[in-house]
Amino acid sequence: MNNFSERIKKLARQKSPLILANDYDDNKNLENRTLKNIDTLSDYLCAIKFNMHVLLPLGEKQIQKITKKAHDNHLEVIADIKLNDIGNTNLTALNTLWNLGFDCVIVNPIMGPDNLHNLIQFSHKNKKGIISLCHMSSPEAKVTYELSVKLGSKETSLYKLFLEWAKKMSADGIIVGATFPEIIKFCKKQSRGKLNIFSPGIGTQGGDIDSALSAGSDYLIVGRTILNSKYPIDTARQILKLIHKD
Repeated sequence: MNNFSERIKKLARQKSPLILANDYDDNKNLENRTLKNIDTLSDYLCAIKFNMHVLLPLGEKQIQKITKKAHDNHLEVIADIKLNDIGNTNLTALNTLWNLGFDCVIVNPIMGPDNLHNLIQFSHKNKKGIISLCHMSSPEAKVTYELSVKLGSKETSLYKLFLEWAKKMSADGIIVGATFPEIIKFCKKQSRGKLNIFSPGIGTQGGDIDSALSAGSDYLIVGRTILNSKYPIDTARQILKLIHKD
């Protein structure tokens, strides 16, 4: 079995670099809605992502049913839980997520470089992936991720430090919001092709497909623009046309 980065890259080439953020604001009929999304939208996606608030109302068997359905429809499954704790707790959480059928976990590198390194090493041994936060898509991200931090005599921005750690530890990718194309461009240049860039914030949050892709995004994460559409399939197709218009 290939590793996560290879698997999702292959699916992106075969279908598209579009990832569905299956992040509903309520949990009404959550399992059925999710299974329907997988059935109807999988031809246009390379992966499906679940945030913590979506996973909490679901039971173990429900999650396993969903991840199996996703795999049967040739999708990678990403747990967006911003994992960030001490070493043993992190590894226990990963084991649980792998047993539930997830292929990749989004983590928060504020835990420190050693913990990040251990997570990545453990995941790669199991052919799983780790995507590390770098700079999120919300307006508030500018306040936090661009904070100046000092390590010894070196002063830098927090997102630049996170970028350096992700590159050094060989993460499978980083999160950089589509709403900050200049940050995407910087990260792409600094990583020299060693990190895939996953960009949320397309559509509802104001991120632009052309700007994100031109700046260097490898994967686009779209949620409410598709989920809240009256015609989700048509919306997904329209997004793909914009992605592949060249």
